Amino acid sequence: MFEFAWPLVFLAVPLPWLAHSLLPRAPESAGAALRVPFFGELVALAGTAAARGGARNLVLPALAWVLLCVAAARPQWVGEAEALPQSGRDLMLAVDVSGSMAAEDMEIGGRVVDRLSAVKVVVGDFLARRVGDRVGLLLFGQQAYQVTPLTFDRQSVRYQLETSAVGLAGRETAIGDAIGLAVKRLRERPAGERVLILLTDGVNTAGELPPLKAAELAASDSVRVYTVAIGSEGGRMNLLGLSMPTPGAEIDEDTLTKIADTTGGRFFRARDTGELAGIYAELDRLEPAAQEGETLRPRTELFMHPLALVLLLALLPLLPRPRGRDDAVEAAR
Repeated sequence: MFEFAWPLVFLAVPLPWLAHSLLPRAPESAGAALRVPFFGELVALAGTAAARGGARNLVLPALAWVLLCVAAARPQWVGEAEALPQSGRDLMLAVDVSGSMAAEDMEIGGRVVDRLSAVKVVVGDFLARRVGDRVGLLLFGQQAYQVTPLTFDRQSVRYQLETSAVGLAGRETAIGDAIGLAVKRLRERPAGERVLILLTDGVNTAGELPPLKAAELAASDSVRVYTVAIGSEGGRMNLLGLSMPTPGAEIDEDTLTKIADTTGGRFFRARDTGELAGIYAELDRLEPAAQEGETLRPRTELFMHPLALVLLLALLPLLPRPRGRDDAVEAAR
């Protein structure tokens, strides 16, 4: 929808005509305040041009003034109303990228894929629904690294997850260090809804911080930890181009359950992509995304268009005129 932000500016359109009509003219007997060489010749030339052009000489200045008033009235294109999300949760994702995540025991669209590929698909859809949340991404293996800080830019978080690779942070699993790093990053945010979703397929085999001690730290900082154990009872892994069977998933469910209970979260077990998708649907219910708040109509300013026309009108007198017409006028004189 097109509208003007300041329509009262159009009251200024007749001001030049009013000033010309109402303001008193200087008396002809008044002495010259400024002496200009060849002033008489300049007046004669101006009179000739006025006689030659007549009222047409006022068209360009009048049009330029109207366009300036249009620009000053701030023409705008107002878009459709958009709902603004209310401030949501500070949500940190901690994803295991240790060597065991290469096990191919998940299925997507009838195709067998490794565990990390399944996580990318399911968590990517989960991120798309977290409107209004600040989301961060942490990858861990033998060490834990923050890849993306807490941000409203969920597309960046999703991209960083999709470009991650197995073994990027080492082949072992440091669950306690991952929780400790996530708590440290969430602690920097204002107090509120702080949530950590930790996804792993193994047991704590590396790191300096024991998982249960890390859970106590999370509880003291009001961080709820939801633990997700991924992996079937057995699968296959590509090793140097060969498909090798993997043993049953060795997951410390007791420790993961205690971590969730200590922090007020929940433990989930995902043996296939269907269960994993259901877990993230359940997380959406347990930690609902922000609801729509106020509405906003985006506005696009258009004042630059009439200003550009004014500039073009100002350049028109500088263009060379056809000499044939001027010669004919001079001959008639």
